[in-house]
Amino acid sequence: MTAPPVLLDYQQRWIQDKSPLKVIEKSRRTGLTWAEAADDVLTAAASGGQNIYYIAYNQDMTVEYIQACAMWARAFNHAADEIEEGFWDADDEDKHIKTFTIRFPGSNHRIVALTSRPSNLRGRQGTIVIDEAAFHEQLGELLKAALAMLIWGGRVRVISTHNGVDNPFNELVNDIRAGKRKGSVQRIAFKEAIEAGLYRRVCLRQGKPWQLADETAWMMDVYAFYGDGASEELDCIPANSGGAWLSRALIESRMSAETPVLRWQCRSGFELLPDHIRAAECRDWLEEHLAPLLAALPQDAISFHGEDFGRSGDLTVHVPLILQKNLTRRVPFVVELRNVPFRQQEQVAFYLLDRLPRFIGGAFDARGNGQFLAEIAMQRYGASRIQQVMLSEGWYREHMPPVKAALEDGTLDTLPRDADILADLRAVQVIRGVPRIPDARNVGEDKGKRHGDAAVAVALAYYASRELNKGSVTVKSRRRRTASAITQGFAGAVWGRA
Repeated sequence: MTAPPVLLDYQQRWIQDKSPLKVIEKSRRTGLTWAEAADDVLTAAASGGQNIYYIAYNQDMTVEYIQACAMWARAFNHAADEIEEGFWDADDEDKHIKTFTIRFPGSNHRIVALTSRPSNLRGRQGTIVIDEAAFHEQLGELLKAALAMLIWGGRVRVISTHNGVDNPFNELVNDIRAGKRKGSVQRIAFKEAIEAGLYRRVCLRQGKPWQLADETAWMMDVYAFYGDGASEELDCIPANSGGAWLSRALIESRMSAETPVLRWQCRSGFELLPDHIRAAECRDWLEEHLAPLLAALPQDAISFHGEDFGRSGDLTVHVPLILQKNLTRRVPFVVELRNVPFRQQEQVAFYLLDRLPRFIGGAFDARGNGQFLAEIAMQRYGASRIQQVMLSEGWYREHMPPVKAALEDGTLDTLPRDADILADLRAVQVIRGVPRIPDARNVGEDKGKRHGDAAVAVALAYYASRELNKGSVTVKSRRRRTASAITQGFAGAVWGRA
C-alpha cells in the first residue's frame, strides 16, 4: 500500500504560496500551524534562508509549534541545536516574554518562537509568522511592525480563525481581497479540510480503518461541540455579520444627477407579437433613447460592461463603464429592462455592445435563464471578451470587496442619482461573512419587484474592468453619427469633469 502524502492538499497550497504577505482564514484544528512549521524549518535551515519569528498569543501554542519544528528538523535530517529557552531581547516592556529557539549551525539561522506580543520587532529581518492573529491584542500595531520587514525582503504569514467581523484580521483579509493591500488570501473551512482527507489522517494516526459513516459522525460531533460558534470557529464566517454593507452616504457620494437611467417595460402580451413587429418596436426605442447617449460617449475611451439578467420577475440591468485616463471608471448611463422577451434582450445587448467605444469586454450573469444571453454574447464577441459568471458565494467573497474599495477611493463614479439604484446598492448585506444580495425582494418606484439587480450589474461591470483590462487595446469601434446639441451638452456635463 502506497503511503499518502505527508501534507494534505490545502497544506501544500499554503506552503507553495510564496507571496511576501500571505494570509489564511481557517477552521480550528486543520493543521495549518503544523504545515507552517515544516516550511519554516526548510527556510531556516537553507543557506539562503531567513530567521523565523513565530508569534502566538499563549505559551501552549508556542510550545506546540516549536515541538513541531523540532520534529520536522529531525524528519528532514537537518542538523539543529536543542531547543533553548530564554527571554525576548527587546525593550524593557518585553523582558517578561519567554522564547524558545532552535538554531541551525549550517545556515546560521534560527527559529524563535515567542509568546504574547513583542512591542519591538523593528530592526530585525526575516519571516514573521503570526498565529491565531485575530486573538492578539493590538494586532494592528503588530502588523505595522511585521510588515516593515517586507521592505528588505522579509516575509509575513498571518494565520487565524475569525474573531468577529470588525476584527483587524478580518479587515486585513478584506483589504487584500479588495486590492487595497498587496498580498494573497487563502481559506480552509472544516468541511473542506475533511473533503481533503483530514479525518482520514486522524484515522491513520489512531491506527483505525476509515469509514464514511464514522467520518460523518465525527464531523457532526465537532459541530455539536462548537454549537452556535461553529460558523465562526469552523466555517470561517466572522461573527456579528449583517446589515447594509454600503452606507447611503458612500453611495450618494458617487452618484451624479447627470447620469440617466433608461427603462423599457414591455406590455403584457408583447411576446406574442410577430418577430418583425417586436424587433421594429425595440429598434425604435433603441434609436430614440439609447443611440444619442452612445453617440455622446468619448470615442477614444475604453469601455466595459456588466449585465444582470431577469425576465418575468426581476429586471435585466445593463451597466456600461468608461475607463478614464486617470483609471477612474465612470457609468455613462444604466439600462433597465422589465418583461422584455428573450429575442429583444438579445437585440438590446448587441445594439449596446456593438456601439460602445473600444469595447474590451463584459461580464454576464449566467445563472438560470441568463445563461442563454451570456452564451450568445460570448459566441458573438468571443470567449476572451465575455465572462459568463455563475454568481456564487465564492464569487461574491472575492469580487465584492473591490467594488466597495473603488467606491471609497472614487475610482468608481457617476452612478445614477436614482432612488431604485440606491435601494439596490443598499440591498447588499453581509450574509455568512460574505457581502451579497439576500433572497428577499423589494418593490421599486414602478411597483415592480427588484432583487438588487443594479448592484449585481455594477459589480459585474467592475469585475470585467479588472479582469479583462490586462492586454493591449486593439479593438476598433464603428463610426458614430453626429450628436445633437442636447446630447453634446449632456456629454460636456458628464465627461468634462474627467
